[in-house]
Amino acid sequence: MTEQYSVSLAEIISEFSLEILYLPEKEVMVSSREVNRPGLPLAGFFDHFEPPRIEIIGKVEHLYLENLDAPTRKTRMYDFLEKRPVAVVFTTSLPVSDNTLACARQFGVPILRTAQPTSAFMSALIASLSTRLAPRITRHGVLVEVYGEGILLLGDSGIGKSETAIELVKRGHRLIADDAVEIKRVSDKTLVGSAPELIRHYVELRGIGIVDVRRIFGMGAVKMSERIDAVIQLEFWDPEKCYDRFGTETEYMDIMGLKIPKYTIPVKPGRNLAVILEIAAMNHRQKKMGFNTGAEMERKLMESFGLDEVGEEVKPLG
Repeated sequence: MTEQYSVSLAEIISEFSLEILYLPEKEVMVSSREVNRPGLPLAGFFDHFEPPRIEIIGKVEHLYLENLDAPTRKTRMYDFLEKRPVAVVFTTSLPVSDNTLACARQFGVPILRTAQPTSAFMSALIASLSTRLAPRITRHGVLVEVYGEGILLLGDSGIGKSETAIELVKRGHRLIADDAVEIKRVSDKTLVGSAPELIRHYVELRGIGIVDVRRIFGMGAVKMSERIDAVIQLEFWDPEKCYDRFGTETEYMDIMGLKIPKYTIPVKPGRNLAVILEIAAMNHRQKKMGFNTGAEMERKLMESFGLDEVGEEVKPLG
């Protein structure tokens, strides 16, 4: 069963600087990533109405209510708030009637207001809720940003992930998380990683102890969260194993149902992992932009042997 996450309405109010018109004394928690514009509910249709969703009332809904006669308008708002939505937000600084506030107090429904346009506010709110309430897992590893690419370092304990992260920070890149990476699936295409609050910006170096990267290297050396673009699997060099030398085919790792490109890098004395990871990040970005060096090299080799892309001999015309 999928774990259900929630966020305090007070945090949302603070994030978006919402004006509080009415807020019950008890703490209100929001558990749905979806929001709703209650056009049909205000017209009296409540099939499939979901109270956990934040309801957004914009100019269209407000104008519809204003065009109703006073008794009908009062009844519609009463029926709507009786369903006890988790919160109602009026956008574009719309006026809120005393009757609406009275009904909200009766049913304990928070009434909030913002000056933002409806579409802009909804877009920002959905993005925030998608991140805050996203399903998540925690993986042992290190997350760094290298040339704008989010790189998740995995490998056995003691293989050098933290040391590599420190070297990358010294070279101008940024640390997101060390030792434990909290991964959230914020959409059907995107994973975002961050550090648990307790260990945020800290790195453990064996023989030295805990290092505060933010204090030593400055605010520019750390980042709160980052999209996971690729996975680097570090493993001790195995002379019997055949490692990829062309990079024509990309291996993937399944994380929370999404396939993330994965590269396995063998570790042995003398290899500069920080430089290798920089090259891996730039090469990965190059692949995303449509150029695969390994495939290009393979094509040139085939041409040099007089073969086409499927390995058949190319015969000259005539």
